[in-house]
Amino acid sequence: MATLEIRDLHVSVEAEDGRKEILRGVDLTVRDGETHAIMGPNGSGKSTLAYSIAGHPKYAVTQGTVSLDGVDVLSMTVDERARAGLFLAMQYPVEVPGVSVSNFLRTAKTAIDGTPPKLRTWVGDVRDAMTALSIDATFAERSLNEGFSGGEKKRHEILQLELLDPRFAILDETDSGLDIDALRVVSEGVNRFRAKGDRGVLLITHYTRILRYITPDFVHVFVDGRIAEEGGPELADRLESEGYERFVKVG
Repeated sequence: MATLEIRDLHVSVEAEDGRKEILRGVDLTVRDGETHAIMGPNGSGKSTLAYSIAGHPKYAVTQGTVSLDGVDVLSMTVDERARAGLFLAMQYPVEVPGVSVSNFLRTAKTAIDGTPPKLRTWVGDVRDAMTALSIDATFAERSLNEGFSGGEKKRHEILQLELLDPRFAILDETDSGLDIDALRVVSEGVNRFRAKGDRGVLLITHYTRILRYITPDFVHVFVDGRIAEEGGPELADRLESEGYERFVKVG
């Protein structure tokens, strides 16, 4: 059983008045086949956790460990983390002018697997995945995310997820900016990934609406850079009715 394990993680960023600590001792274990929802108010450190695991240079790990099957993730380069099976769907996907969606996907798949996918099979896989996500076929030849709406960018993040097929997916507010139809389509894509049975998901969100489509096994409430409470799906329902106020007061 594959395991992503985070222990006593402390992370800081550079601020005008020196370094500012964002994460203050996070402990979290995600096993394959499990879906964990990270919820919390703005500024609580949810996205910092995602980008720290992925290896963003802005975030400095000052204490603690992140391991994948016992192997130190923090010592890996960003591309090594991807090849090890980690995937990040970004809250704000970047535009890459001059690089088509199709070229980007095939290059990424080649980099992760070490060999290029067979073209005939790959073209069919891309077409089928785009159809399932209601992405127009013409988008394959457009520059990655350039001129895409927020919903289109998020669908393309899930397109990458399905085609690259990582072991652990970190989804940073994938539901933000989505209308109800796009939310349903994106959620169905995540659920297809989960249905493989041996994939772990760390789903970061402010709201419970995406959890109506993607049922988590565990819910963690983030406040002030720490996990303030943990539970099952019922915790998300409680947050829907009560909000984060009681946690913020405690934090």
